[in-house]
Amino acid sequence: MASVSQDQIQKFHRDGFLVLEGFFSTEECDSMRSQIQGIIEGMEVPPHCRTEFSTREEEQLQAQGSSDYFLTSGDKIRFFFEKGVLDKKGNFLIPKEKSISKIGHALHAYDPVFKQITHSSKVQELGRKLGLERPVVVQSMYIFKQPGIGGEVTPHQDATFLHTEPLGRILGFWIALEDATQENGCLWFIPGSHTNGITRRMVRAPSGASTCVEFVGSEPAYDDSQFIPLPIKKGGLILIHGEVVHKSELNSSESSRHAFTFHVMEAKGTTWSKENWLQPTPELPFPSLYT
Repeated sequence: MASVSQDQIQKFHRDGFLVLEGFFSTEECDSMRSQIQGIIEGMEVPPHCRTEFSTREEEQLQAQGSSDYFLTSGDKIRFFFEKGVLDKKGNFLIPKEKSISKIGHALHAYDPVFKQITHSSKVQELGRKLGLERPVVVQSMYIFKQPGIGGEVTPHQDATFLHTEPLGRILGFWIALEDATQENGCLWFIPGSHTNGITRRMVRAPSGASTCVEFVGSEPAYDDSQFIPLPIKKGGLILIHGEVVHKSELNSSESSRHAFTFHVMEAKGTTWSKENWLQPTPELPFPSLYT
């Protein structure tokens, strides 16, 4: 992996994202893929926990909001499923390994392979290049984007879900474990859209509410023509500013689009919102990125 230049870092600050092809080796990608295979083989999902993952707001509230399973997944390794893969009784209509949407949110803490990748020396070096003084890892996810059914992720900003005071302290690392193409649902970004703050937040609902989370504010209507696609080869890394607007389309192809992603917060001078769905726990305080 070539060292990241000051030009590239300036580009990141200008666009709100940065594509670094070939950041991870084929071997590193394959080690993550085989590790996740083992995790799925050992997966036991209680039927009441079979939360289908959705990014449409009402469905988000209904599926995740009424579900303690999602809210308490910050310090665990848990499973979330695509829409339409379960029958009314909660049984799988297709093989379980083809039905998973994502696994989250603490792979970086509890799985040796993902922990090693998250804290790898090249990630730490990149953090230092970006000027991060006290970065901590807040969450991680393995995303499957299954062939034919991998759902779209509507335009959003990560800071909607991971709010900090001040803003600008969240950074996503998105690693392609397979080639991401326009056909199989690569990421799309609006360059420069990280400079206008955020318009929507997902917060914990007051106790006694019918859902566990609710949205405050609303997502504006974005102009589709402003998005640019970022296809990327296996092993590539996309750095994602917490306020840049991005999305991905439905995967209508016959190939999956696996990715491992984690989020880092600059903890120096930063307050993590008590209203975020994700909270550090006594079992898992947010670990330092630097080891």
